[in-house]
Amino acid sequence: MNLFRIPLFIVCGLLTLTASNAQISAGTPPGIVVNHIGKETGRYIGSPSLCVLPDGAYIASHDEFGPRSSEYRSAQTLVFESKDKGATWTKIAQIDGQFWSNLFFHHGALYLMGTNKHHGNLIIRQSRDGGRSWTTPYLKSNGLILEGEYHTAPMPMVIHNGRIWRAVEYATASTSDWGKRYSAMMVSAPVDTDLLQADSWRKTNFLPFDSTYLNGNFRAWLEGNAVVDPHGNMVDILRVDIPAGTSEQAAIVQISKDGTTASFDPETGFVPFPGGSKKFTIRYDAKSKKYWTLTNVLSPENKDRHPAGVRNRLALCHSKDLRKWTVGPIILEHPDVEKHGFQYIDWLFEGDDIIFLSRTAYEDAEGGANNNHDANFLTFHRIPDFRKTAGKK
Repeated sequence: MNLFRIPLFIVCGLLTLTASNAQISAGTPPGIVVNHIGKETGRYIGSPSLCVLPDGAYIASHDEFGPRSSEYRSAQTLVFESKDKGATWTKIAQIDGQFWSNLFFHHGALYLMGTNKHHGNLIIRQSRDGGRSWTTPYLKSNGLILEGEYHTAPMPMVIHNGRIWRAVEYATASTSDWGKRYSAMMVSAPVDTDLLQADSWRKTNFLPFDSTYLNGNFRAWLEGNAVVDPHGNMVDILRVDIPAGTSEQAAIVQISKDGTTASFDPETGFVPFPGGSKKFTIRYDAKSKKYWTLTNVLSPENKDRHPAGVRNRLALCHSKDLRKWTVGPIILEHPDVEKHGFQYIDWLFEGDDIIFLSRTAYEDAEGGANNNHDANFLTFHRIPDFRKTAGKK
């Protein structure tokens, strides 16, 4: 029996290694290796983000976290480029002071948006040379959007009603407890404005943690997605942390048309969501008229585990209305839960394909990942003809 499961429809040069990764002599993970950092360094791979430039180049980024990283002082983000549709990758930049960030291309420039460190200022950088050099966000006139303690992940940007939108969490709270400190909110800016100017951005109020939600089973909401719902309204769909043995959920926060008000009804705002306890990205496909995501779903044998800690099984899921989700085929899977994970997926439509990056925990020549969370690989993958693939379950 194979040690991992990977359907043949996504095996397309997936075991190719770049020259920089030639030292990996054992336990090559599924996918194309973009970067590898061994656990002995005390640094782990986080926050994958992917962007396709107008000239067809792929740009990937990830940050570093862990006990020997600088995530709490001035976090490091690495940027890579592929000119051959993801077959090989080259490191083109390392940015000091960038964390939990997403890449996106807008009005002729590449941007990177996140925080400057673990629970840091909300910032944005711009590159005019394909990701090789970046602006420095130290003033409100050059990319320092909000000062304080903020949390996020590489979450999608959405253009709607003449504005560009992004979800983020306010993390300045009276408690330092993970989860309890996170409040849901959204920021937005006019599409034709200077995104490096703090005054261009508008923020909603923030909605704090509430221990009474889900009959006391609510532990956190975080890593929200900006999504336009079927009625044309902007919503923030967040990951929800819950105890072991309970059903995974997502939370749908309503955002006003002017981008000033966030509101939530706990009676109707929670929806069953496969893999909802882990980070997910939702995008809408006009051709199928469905919303799509790649999530870490639980297998039957793991249903009694704390769902946020199970990341070894990645599924392609879809929905027509954001409230009822269909679990499609398993894209990546490994039987071991403790030290294997395919997580924090950032993905894009490319014609009929889906391309994605995974923060992958997998065995390597140094004895494998520290655990399933502390990833040692950044890997690139492709799902050809994803709409037909979803029907092959």
